[in-house]
Amino acid sequence: MSETTNPASAETSFAELFQSTSEAVKEGEIAQGKVLAIDDDYVTVDVGFKSEGQVQTWEFMDDDGTIQIAVGDTVEVLVEDAEDEDGRVVLSKEKAERLKVWEDISQAYESDQPVEGTIVARVKGGLSVDIGVKAFLPGSQVDLRPVRNLDGMMGERTHFKIIKFNKRRGNIVLSRRALLETERKRMRADTLSTLESDQILDGVIKNLTDYGAFIDLGGIDGLLHITDMSWGRINHPSELFNVGDEIKVKVLKFDHDSERVSLGLKQIQPDPWVDAALRYPLGKRLEGKVVSLTDYGAFIELEAGIEGLVHVSEMSWTKRIKHPSKVVAIGDDVEAVVLDVDERNRKISLGMKQIEDNPWTVIEAQYPLGSRVKGTVRNITNFGVFVGLDEGIDGLVHVSDISWTEQIKHPGEKFEKGDEVEAIVLKIDKESEKFSLGIKQLEANPWDEIQRKYPIGSEVTGPVTSVADFGVFVRLDDGIDGLVYSSELAQERVENPAETFQEGQEVTALVVKVDPAEQKISLSIRAVNDKAERKALQELAAQQSQSQTTTLGDLLAEKLAQKTDDGGSAEE
Repeated sequence: MSETTNPASAETSFAELFQSTSEAVKEGEIAQGKVLAIDDDYVTVDVGFKSEGQVQTWEFMDDDGTIQIAVGDTVEVLVEDAEDEDGRVVLSKEKAERLKVWEDISQAYESDQPVEGTIVARVKGGLSVDIGVKAFLPGSQVDLRPVRNLDGMMGERTHFKIIKFNKRRGNIVLSRRALLETERKRMRADTLSTLESDQILDGVIKNLTDYGAFIDLGGIDGLLHITDMSWGRINHPSELFNVGDEIKVKVLKFDHDSERVSLGLKQIQPDPWVDAALRYPLGKRLEGKVVSLTDYGAFIELEAGIEGLVHVSEMSWTKRIKHPSKVVAIGDDVEAVVLDVDERNRKISLGMKQIEDNPWTVIEAQYPLGSRVKGTVRNITNFGVFVGLDEGIDGLVHVSDISWTEQIKHPGEKFEKGDEVEAIVLKIDKESEKFSLGIKQLEANPWDEIQRKYPIGSEVTGPVTSVADFGVFVRLDDGIDGLVYSSELAQERVENPAETFQEGQEVTALVVKVDPAEQKISLSIRAVNDKAERKALQELAAQQSQSQTTTLGDLLAEKLAQKTDDGGSAEE
């Protein structure tokens, strides 16, 4: 025969089960009860009192409205009122949970144990954290270092230490920093006990500066200097890393006393300069990227960690480059030829002009001496003009080779940039890469005919072109200037020619000396009306073939001396 259950006995058993509870539990305390019934408004729970208690149904629902309990389940509730108007016990599941949370928090605070919570909101001065109840996390207690972006921590779940607790006021203050400091001290001790040079360690980038990166090795920071990050060129650590990156580094130096650690990253990788001379033999043609410019040249990256220098003098065969930026820019891909490799000093010399043939090797065949050339004025200086030819070579016309007759103070008086000019090749120096041209050589040298055209004693007339302290210059028909010294301006020496003569004034003078080699003509105004001097000049012209260096003064002095010896008068 099967056994049957007496309902009355079951109820009696349940009542007996909670008899001790009913005697112990009072209003305001948490009690355990059994779910007897569930409807839309209330959940009926027996907590062992004379009558059942009721909890509002919504307290057992999740966010979707689904009831999370069933008849027969055991639940913890808070006894709010032992008997209401209807004789029922008023219960609350939510308040029971909240009260239990406060008890757990209080116990954690008393025992100095961490609590777990979720950062839910940004509030004034810090963050709001849900640890079962709302608690405050000051900004200064978020991390070991100030956190600039607190909004980025929303939703993060982690552990905290309770540093202030007041249940009556409902005030809880948390610190994440306190736990991090404790953990950091433990990790620091562990790291220091095993740290030594040449170790390869895992680390996390903690901070970036202009000169390097600070790496957290586990409770202790090491400095990875920018020069030890890569064999290649780095302008700033941020080109390679971000804060929070995990990397492997090598301990280069560790000072136990100061606890300073120097780290290296490139030392883990092979040195690219080993056997560089084999990979970059002299004369090898290669490509690279311009990574830096200086006044004296451009640095070309050939591979990570190896750069070659193209000196400004190795950029062009013909152009005079003042700065490499006139030819290349950072980021440009260029071709170059290896000129020299110095592994010990980690230097490679490159040349860009060697990519093309040197025009100076064939310049003499293209421009033989005495040949005529045409070009454009590219530059003007105080000593001459540079004329650009088709091959990119500049020839220099010195100021002395511009005109046979004109006294040119500055070439800018005659030329402007861009002027088309014709000239004669005078000299080519391939070693020094100099090309000399002449413009005046296009015409015959008028000085070759000057001595015939202006014999000594001949009379000339022309305007004064300039007045100097020592005399005046007079323009002749051929564009040549003759000089009248102060002693030849008048019968008496003129101490200040500017008081008597002005530019443009027409004067007449006699030719007293012609020097084609020096391209000089000496004139005399006082000799025009002086019969003795005129006669002496005529005799000088007759004797010119005997002595080119005899001067008018010498001859006059000789004639006067002869007259005195003959008993004549000097005034005759």
